[in-house]
Amino acid sequence: MNASATELAELELDNQLCFKLYAASRALIRAYKPMLEQLHLTYPQYLVMLVLWQWHAQPPAQPTLKALGERLQLDSGTLTPLLKRLQQQGLVQRQRSAADEREVHLGLTAQGLALREQVLPLKQQLLCERGVDGAALAQLRAHLGPLLDQLLQASH
Repeated sequence: MNASATELAELELDNQLCFKLYAASRALIRAYKPMLEQLHLTYPQYLVMLVLWQWHAQPPAQPTLKALGERLQLDSGTLTPLLKRLQQQGLVQRQRSAADEREVHLGLTAQGLALREQVLPLKQQLLCERGVDGAALAQLRAHLGPLLDQLLQASH
């Protein structure tokens, strides 16, 4: 049985959602690079800081390494070196739980919290310089959220 032209078109690279998401993600991370360099952060460190800033405003029940890993979908082997570097930069505090030494609690230093104030103007400048439509980004984010949720549920 020969595949139809329509079926074959499904295999073209530009028709792959996974490729579009991958390429867009890489381009977006590259676009963030100048901002992140000013903040002295890598992209994964930036993601950690975003979660910790959110936790500062709305504390979770357990602000732990495990909870951070679940939130970012990263394992502790990836997060531990990131957190060590952020601690060395004076942005993050890590403290072992007195009740369970396997548990590491996380928090921001005053310097880490102050860094948040630098991000918003830099991010707005970044998007403005690239002519990114904020409404289009919000719409894309609204569509990607449920897709991500579905994919994560299917993998568990």
